[in-house]
Amino acid sequence: MTGVDLLAYADRLGGDLPRLGALLDGPLRDFAGVHILPFFVPFDGADAGFDPIDHRAVDPRLGTWDDVRAIAERREVTVDLIVNHVSSESAEFVDWLALGYESAHDGMFLTFDTVFPDGASEAEITAFYRPRPGLPFTAYRMADGTRRLVWTTFMPSQVDLDVANDRAREYLRTTLATLRAGGVTTVRLDAVGYAVKTPGTDSFMTPETLEFVREIVRLARGEDLRVLVEVHAHYSQQLAIAPLVDYVYDFALAPLLLHSLGTGTSDRLAEWLRIRPQNAITVLDTHDGIGIIDAGPSGDRPGLIDQDEMAAIFERAAVATNGHSTLASVIPAWMSLPHQINATFLSALGGDARSYLLARAVQLWLPGKPQLYYVGLLGGLDDIALFQQTGQGRDVNRHRYTQDEVDAALASDVARAQLALVRLRSTHPAFTGDFGYRVDADGSLELEWTLGDARAILRVSFAPEPRFTIRTTNTGGPLTADPLHSDPLTIDTVEALAAL
Repeated sequence: MTGVDLLAYADRLGGDLPRLGALLDGPLRDFAGVHILPFFVPFDGADAGFDPIDHRAVDPRLGTWDDVRAIAERREVTVDLIVNHVSSESAEFVDWLALGYESAHDGMFLTFDTVFPDGASEAEITAFYRPRPGLPFTAYRMADGTRRLVWTTFMPSQVDLDVANDRAREYLRTTLATLRAGGVTTVRLDAVGYAVKTPGTDSFMTPETLEFVREIVRLARGEDLRVLVEVHAHYSQQLAIAPLVDYVYDFALAPLLLHSLGTGTSDRLAEWLRIRPQNAITVLDTHDGIGIIDAGPSGDRPGLIDQDEMAAIFERAAVATNGHSTLASVIPAWMSLPHQINATFLSALGGDARSYLLARAVQLWLPGKPQLYYVGLLGGLDDIALFQQTGQGRDVNRHRYTQDEVDAALASDVARAQLALVRLRSTHPAFTGDFGYRVDADGSLELEWTLGDARAILRVSFAPEPRFTIRTTNTGGPLTADPLHSDPLTIDTVEALAAL
């Protein structure tokens, strides 16, 4: 897998789909693909587009399907298939509330008695894993006065689909067909780990979930779409699901890098390099925050780091953000720690550019497909004002950039260095060859790509202070990656920026 992807909201980077396309054709032209976060109707709902009223329509405030196809003409496009839920304002749910059993959509939505036809004990109900506080049900009143408990895993306005029901499956199938017709090449199965509710389990990434993933993969490939699965869970879940799909996320990398940067050690990171799936989308930060649970223990399964080490990562982030990450991060029901840090990656490192670029270089050197989140690319710090405005902790890492802010950020050293690394990963022939790594006696890591005489080597040390060096051969000339078309930016400049 070659090339690097960008992850962005159309409205928060550029303002709409045509202007996002212009950025990708201009200063961000070195990105081989883009994951455009939900642009459906409405893109600005209660969960920033992840609560679609109409999953098959582009919000006209952002553009049209023609604008999506225009972007797809020059690069691969990834879009979310939101498999777990729809908005409570969707036409299908509104129709069901009005007509009940007479609705054409009856059975499409998951109710309490669908899962528990004979009722349930307290132990059975509280066994379900939920990434938010409280229980996963919301009471809705039908037009005839009947009261129903509808499953709402995330928010009361996000009503869960009964993915075992034929009407829900048909909804997903037609949505896949619409996405493919719009130029989409890959679908991300959003929140698929929560989609199947199985009594007697915690209903998160169970064997029944894996069977549902196989079914969705079959439907997606029938539309000539590749499949990326999003699962925040014990790392063994990524290893289990990787053979079933085209891509999984390497969510463990970010917390392991935070652990290494915080402790000066590399042994936990090195162990992950040994076993990690190769068909991975590598990330440091996403629109959902920095997953820490992905590297930690689960039940009787040990993690890549232990519970105390997880807690230490949260504590260091709290110090780095002056306590703000603690306020913004949510502790799920029945848990003692949040499962994600709600902060930008740079904020979680206290704004330390050297450590940040080291982490980004490691990400871009690993096998798989690197993906850079727009806030991270632009060197963004926490948007505390937006969090205070919305009360949504993840909004600290979802800044709405004006065009002037984009221009200023792209001219910064941190953004220019990252774009140089993107260009190197995208164009150097060694990255299409063989990957290897070694751990030296002092804990330093050396990551190397080789193809014939071409080599690209990253050497990283975490102690006594974070340092990295890059050596390349056979670059085919000077490496240019200047987003503003001014002086060439070479990889030597990136090395200099590492000493900030």
